[in-house]
Amino acid sequence: MREVEVKALVMDPTQNMPVLLLRDLQSNKVVPVWIGQPEATSIAMVLHQREFPRPLAHDLIKAILKGLGGDLDMVVIDSIQDSTYFATLHIRDHLGKTIEIDARPSDSIAIALRLGSPIYVSEEVFQVAAVEMPILEDERDSKDFSPDRFRTFVESEMRLADFKRFVSEGGV
Repeated sequence: MREVEVKALVMDPTQNMPVLLLRDLQSNKVVPVWIGQPEATSIAMVLHQREFPRPLAHDLIKAILKGLGGDLDMVVIDSIQDSTYFATLHIRDHLGKTIEIDARPSDSIAIALRLGSPIYVSEEVFQVAAVEMPILEDERDSKDFSPDRFRTFVESEMRLADFKRFVSEGGV
């Protein structure tokens, strides 16, 4: 498994859909995951450290989990089938027992971000879905990307539409 972080939430202009870019912490690759607008809004709220006046579903799940003495140990995006990603929530109850719950990656990530839980991508998914993210010479030490270079990568070099078409045509 590879630990990832949410690098960006961008719009795929050809599909007019939000795409999460999950950056592998050990390489210069990202895994793009297309998500729905409600989940994108929920994730964006966490990324921008904002809250709605009333709890969203992911906030409610966090409150219920914490209220019952549980925690989210990790999220694993563990498979991809017919261009759909699948994830598993690894939840620990108040007695320390871990249970695994099938969930959509977008919901899983929204919950993990709220709880500060790690997010992983299985090796199988990573090998199929990861895209190389280029680094400029002056970025090698900092591991940070300039906003202009990152935007260029997302909008042209990454070719989200090509990747989506590859996945939907059974290239995985």
